[in-house]
Amino acid sequence: MYKERLLMKYESKFPRSEELRYYFSPGRINIIGEHIDYNGGLVFPCAISLGTYAIVSLRNDDEIHLYSESISNAGVLRFRLSQQLHKRRNWADYVKGVIVQFKMMGYKVKKGFNAYVYGNLPRGASVSSSASLELLFAEIIRDINKIKISDIDLVKLCQKAENDFVGLNCGIMDQFAIGMSIKNNAILLDCATLKYEYVPLELKENVILIMNTNKSRSLVSSKYNDRCEECSTGLKLIQENYRKISNLCELEENELAEIKDIINDDIIYNRVKHVVTEMKRVKDCYNSLKNGDLESVGKLLNESHKSLKELYEVTGVELDSIVDFAQKSEGVLGARMIGAGFAGCAIAIVNKNEVNNVINTVKKLYKDAIGYDCDILIAETSDRTGRM
Repeated sequence: MYKERLLMKYESKFPRSEELRYYFSPGRINIIGEHIDYNGGLVFPCAISLGTYAIVSLRNDDEIHLYSESISNAGVLRFRLSQQLHKRRNWADYVKGVIVQFKMMGYKVKKGFNAYVYGNLPRGASVSSSASLELLFAEIIRDINKIKISDIDLVKLCQKAENDFVGLNCGIMDQFAIGMSIKNNAILLDCATLKYEYVPLELKENVILIMNTNKSRSLVSSKYNDRCEECSTGLKLIQENYRKISNLCELEENELAEIKDIINDDIIYNRVKHVVTEMKRVKDCYNSLKNGDLESVGKLLNESHKSLKELYEVTGVELDSIVDFAQKSEGVLGARMIGAGFAGCAIAIVNKNEVNNVINTVKKLYKDAIGYDCDILIAETSDRTGRM
């Protein structure tokens, strides 16, 4: 279906080609472990079947021509591989950032191409549309230039592209989940060491709902970078006055009382406390999922949202409302915000028999409280980015 759709759209923007290549890059959700990836902690993401598609044809020059259906007002964006690439604050920056990193690593990126991009991921909604786009074009460039680079190194390359070129101090979780996932599994990932374990995502008689508040936000212009800096401040105080640690997630929960006076700043302490307790929740969630204890998983999701709201302060009325309505609905084991916060999406684990009731109830309550609609869909897991 997507191939036929893309082909018609492609030929409305680019010349017909004898050889067309099709690619898909998923989005991701994080079961639990929010705002601890850049603090060296454990996270628990999985890729989802929503994502970003591209149809690509090779060119006879070194030009890149890009068109995005979801950003049609930008038109066709063009640049040359032989020129110095600069950030222009449009969606092509994600593609340029990836190309710059390939070149900095010594790989030859010479082949130009046309790419028509179509996606069904809501932008700025906590399902990693930017990382999906980065991995999509990293895979395209690797494929057409026959670059020999491992999947993990490709993931690292994309994170560096977002950090250094786009300008967002993100951790590696988003790129890792999108570039390494296996269908029907979540990944327990140690963001400090990149050690990882695939864990079967067996939900039994339950499904995961993605609940989009429809209040979008740009990560770069949000308070995301502020939280990174606050955690860095807390880490420095602990290193200088308590004990030498490499990241906040090395702290144990029983050490929080000992560092409270050392930090001597309620805001910084609350950020640290969230990171430490969220790390423990990830471990508990892993054990609960391995044991098939989904009720405990649901409770951990609820606790995670409470911490993100009260300690990390990254929720807001829209996220708090949609999560609260879900948590109070019959058949919901647990719910929490996902992603950077401030807007975007939340997830809920819901009994299959109650899904329709939960969706209808949450939508009505949200519309009454907020004044506009939310979108709710069932999440299905996906394999990693690749050529279709």
